[in-house]
Amino acid sequence: MDLMIGLMSGTSIDGVDAALLETDGEDAVRPQGFVSLPYGDREKQAIRSALGAGDPDKVQAAETVVTDAHIRAVRRLLAETGRRDAQAVGFHGHTLDHRPEDRFTLQVGDAGRLARETGILVVADFRGADVAAGGQGAPLAPVYHRARLAGEPGPVAVLNIGGVANVTWIGRDGEMLAFDTGPGNGLLDDWCRRHTGAPMDEDGRLASRGRVDRDALERLLGDPYFSAPPPKSLDRLSFSIESLNRLSPADGAATLTAFTAAAVARAPLPEPPRRWIVSGGGRRNPVLMAALPGPAEPAEALSWNGDALEAEAFAYLAARRLKNLPASFPGTTGCPAPMTAGRLFSP
Repeated sequence: MDLMIGLMSGTSIDGVDAALLETDGEDAVRPQGFVSLPYGDREKQAIRSALGAGDPDKVQAAETVVTDAHIRAVRRLLAETGRRDAQAVGFHGHTLDHRPEDRFTLQVGDAGRLARETGILVVADFRGADVAAGGQGAPLAPVYHRARLAGEPGPVAVLNIGGVANVTWIGRDGEMLAFDTGPGNGLLDDWCRRHTGAPMDEDGRLASRGRVDRDALERLLGDPYFSAPPPKSLDRLSFSIESLNRLSPADGAATLTAFTAAAVARAPLPEPPRRWIVSGGGRRNPVLMAALPGPAEPAEALSWNGDALEAEAFAYLAARRLKNLPASFPGTTGCPAPMTAGRLFSP
């Protein structure tokens, strides 16, 4: 097996996750280490101000911030694990704009500089070819989820709740369906920053004091996205909190938490999962977990690290790229045929 590094900066804009994984890019996966480096306030602001990719100067500033943070994450991971034999880095970058209907997606991060400054081969630009071929370019973790679920009887769903929520459904015979279900933590985080100054609704405390506004919830769920068939994907800015401004902070938090859960419950899956395995920051919100379709369990129920799963997936995808194995499939991104993903950047 090869030793691979995977990196992830998700739509929650909380920091960079770095995972070390021994894998053959197929059935064998053996996590070896994980670190998470939070973004500072200035770094978060630089990334948020570039969302939507409308200002080239802001995009460039965000790319510098993202690249610097990923270099630090790789160095920290190698220092803490004592390993120096990683073959490649799977570098997702940070998504600023995602419009697959226009065959456009933008992830910032200088893969060439990352390779030069770490001295390790980098695999990056995982989404571009898929989107150019008419796919959604997301989600890309499903093939890794299937590898981790080897031996687990289906159907089972892996639900990642980051800024946006996405689901991987694995059927009884290993068939895959994947798509973004709707908002994850992103809208709720935005609401809390605006109305309380807090970066998130920690432990769901604000939502637990509020009441769900059913009319507002139904309006949110009336978005055409929810009636579109999968595969489908979202941008971090696909939904807005503006329509909820008349609500109290607690009622708005309760309504947005219910929105995330209701979108998951309405996910058009071929068959109800036997288990829901939840990764990402959303699994730490007990109010959200209780509202999800059940049984919903944190990734740790399978002895997984629910914070590391997405970073591990990009380590796995890097290994698949080196073997020219497909990363996306018609049932996961809507691409016309199984496709490899990623471009190589030498040190």
